[in-house]
Amino acid sequence: MRLLRPAGGDRNDGTETESDDAALVRAVAGGDAEALGALYDRHAGWLHARLARRCADAETVREVLQDTFVTVWRSAGSHRGAQVGGWLWVIASRRLVDTLRAGARADRSPGPAPEAVAPSAEDRVLAGLEYGDVGTALAGISPELREVLRATVVDGLSTREAAALLGIPEGTVKTRAMRARRELRAALERLTPDGEALGGTA
Repeated sequence: MRLLRPAGGDRNDGTETESDDAALVRAVAGGDAEALGALYDRHAGWLHARLARRCADAETVREVLQDTFVTVWRSAGSHRGAQVGGWLWVIASRRLVDTLRAGARADRSPGPAPEAVAPSAEDRVLAGLEYGDVGTALAGISPELREVLRATVVDGLSTREAAALLGIPEGTVKTRAMRARRELRAALERLTPDGEALGGTA
């Protein structure tokens, strides 16, 4: 399978384009390599630009972009109707996190890495688990709150990136994130009354 260089231009979020994208994903799931190429041409440009904003190493960005579409080729059948652009970004952002965690391009900074802010209990739970009690709790909160949590915590997007991805103002992202955390904590406390899943009492 041969992928092209990142295409220029931004994605079009119109209904017609989204419908075309969904058709392409279905074709890819059926083994159509040309459909994968068309999907790549439509989305590689903005994916590359967004990855480059999160990673300064150009080679890592290229590798992650390639790996993203390899993953699409292998798992297109798992697409379940979500917006294709958002689905692609979830794959790409996770591939980037995996690559950085594995130590790829570890020599790009000669000095010690800056100390990261310690994640909250909710962050640790969400980032580490997709199923079990957390999955049940996530399924119990409203979709608009759940998608903000997934974007900002599970996928690691900034408020600005999440706003662009979801098509809502940054202030709305922040408000929904706060509401989502409250609802998630309440749901988890109902599932685990001792509060252990969130590291103790609220």
